[in-house]
Amino acid sequence: MQPRRIAIDASRISVAERTGTERYTFELLAALARIDRWNTYTLYTNGLPPSLPPVGPNFSLRSIRLPRLWTHARLGPALMRDRPDLLFVPAHVIPLLHPRSVVTIHDLGYLAFPEAHTARRRLELDLSTRWCLRAAHRVIAISQATKNDLVRHYGADPARIVVVHLGRSNLFRPPDDPGQIAAIRARYALEAPYFLYIGTIQPRKNLTRLIEAFARAGADDALLVIAGRRGWLSEPIVRRVAELGLTNRVRFPGYVPDADLPALLSGALAFVFPSLHEGFGMPVLEAMACGAPVLTSTTSALPEVAGDAALLVDPCDTDAIAAALKRLAADAPLRASLRARGWERAANFTWERCARETLDALLGCL
Repeated sequence: MQPRRIAIDASRISVAERTGTERYTFELLAALARIDRWNTYTLYTNGLPPSLPPVGPNFSLRSIRLPRLWTHARLGPALMRDRPDLLFVPAHVIPLLHPRSVVTIHDLGYLAFPEAHTARRRLELDLSTRWCLRAAHRVIAISQATKNDLVRHYGADPARIVVVHLGRSNLFRPPDDPGQIAAIRARYALEAPYFLYIGTIQPRKNLTRLIEAFARAGADDALLVIAGRRGWLSEPIVRRVAELGLTNRVRFPGYVPDADLPALLSGALAFVFPSLHEGFGMPVLEAMACGAPVLTSTTSALPEVAGDAALLVDPCDTDAIAAALKRLAADAPLRASLRARGWERAANFTWERCARETLDALLGCL
């Protein structure tokens, strides 16, 4: 069989601070490069990325800069000129001009919690999802929960949707040197045991309830660390801390570089992720791989990812979140059990497996 020429919309790797879909795109490209030296790949980006995943000689980069409408005005025409066998869009929208295409759809959070998005953004997401379902030869959903949502809300053909779970980077493991944990705690001024959240600070992540639950939990000797970039409507979340008199106990260190995450996670009392809706929930896996006990939600894809290796709560029940925080703070055997089960659970999710299943989905369209 002749090598196939696969085009990839790699615009998500053009950002310096990777979270969510950016991390998925970066890690998947690196894993594809490790498992496939036969087919050829062209990565299309909007400008030069600050860094590239490690790739081999069968990968090339096409940097095409345009401030706005890059997908339809630049990517589509470039694809028509280059005529690849297939286009893969891991985290964006399929251009109007396109060859045979495969797209990954991550979640439908804008339908589950419309109040967490502007009206304009909801319309954009709805239209782009409808277009992708119509234009794609095959759709990859990152969880069974997302596939179910696509079928339920849009009447998508389940036979055209394949579920491919995400992986977790080998970066996420307990530090070899225990002194690294102490160094990270000193760097971020964490002088007490701490609960840790990592992710964008926005309403969908349910951080206001988490802060209120922390205030009720009575774990007076613990801190709550909310790490990540500030997103849409983050101001009321930050303001709630001051309203509850928690300024000295709730910390906002901002975006944490990848190199600091394993030690920060490994040193946590527990990782808390009571999100209202997730297409997958990669931070849960990363925390488990680092040996952090995990508290997360009973909703969307989070039980699918966590299995029996996390403490699950109703994210809309502030008292339940508070009770779980209090239990985690006081129950060392529970933390040890969750830590052991989390390591075992996280080992099942690798980027190599994600890449192989993705490649099967791509080549199955040709």
